[in-house]
Amino acid sequence: MSSESITVHLVGDSTMADKEAHERPETGWGMPFADRFDDAVTVANHARNGRSTRTFLEEGRWRPVARQLTETDYVFVQFGHNDEVPSKEQHTTEAAFVDNLRKFVGETREQGATPVFLTPIARRQFDDGGVPKDTHRAYADLTRTVALDRDVPLIDMDERTRALLAELGPDASTALYNHLEPGEHSNYPEGIADDTHFSEHGARRMADVVLGGVAELDLGLAAHVES
Repeated sequence: MSSESITVHLVGDSTMADKEAHERPETGWGMPFADRFDDAVTVANHARNGRSTRTFLEEGRWRPVARQLTETDYVFVQFGHNDEVPSKEQHTTEAAFVDNLRKFVGETREQGATPVFLTPIARRQFDDGGVPKDTHRAYADLTRTVALDRDVPLIDMDERTRALLAELGPDASTALYNHLEPGEHSNYPEGIADDTHFSEHGARRMADVVLGGVAELDLGLAAHVES
C-alpha cells in the first residue's frame, strides 16, 4: 500500500451528494465512487442537495474545504443543475457561474491541490426520435470554457452520459434514474419518476463514468482505483 495520503473532495449538488435514509433508494454518484479506491484515498463528500455554485459559496460551505486542502488532494467540482434554472432561487447568472468556478480553481491551487471540473450529468430527456436532449448546453459549455482557460482537467459528464443514454435508449435508461412504482418503496408510497437523480444502479454507472474520465486524464489518482 502506498504511504501517500490523498483526499478527494467532492463539491457539488444532489446528483453527487450522500443521501439520507429517508431519501433512498435515490443515490448520489459520490456514494459508490467513495468505495472504489485503495486505502491511500479518502473521499470527502461535501456536495448537498439543491445547491448551486452561488448558494454553496454563500452558505459558507466552500471555505472550510479550501482551508484543509493539501498538495496531494483533489477537488472535484460539479455544478450546473441548479445554477442554470432561472425559476429556482439557487439560480446563478452565467457571469457569476464563471466567476465562481474560477474562485474554486484559484483557491484550490493556492493550497497546492488539484481542481477537476465535471460538467453536469444529463437529465433523462429524449426527443421524438429517441435522441437524448442536450439539457445542460449553456452551463456545460461555460464549465468547458473555464476548464480550457484555466487549464483545469475536465471530465465531460454531460457528453459522456448523453452517450450512455443514447446507447441504452428511452426504456432501458429508466433503470439509471429514481423511478419507482406506487408501493414499490416505503419512502415513495405514491411512486416517483425522477429523471435527474439516480437509482443505486445508476449511481454506480455514473461513478464508473467518472472513473473512466480519471483514467483518461491520467491523474495520479488513477493509480489508486480498485475494480
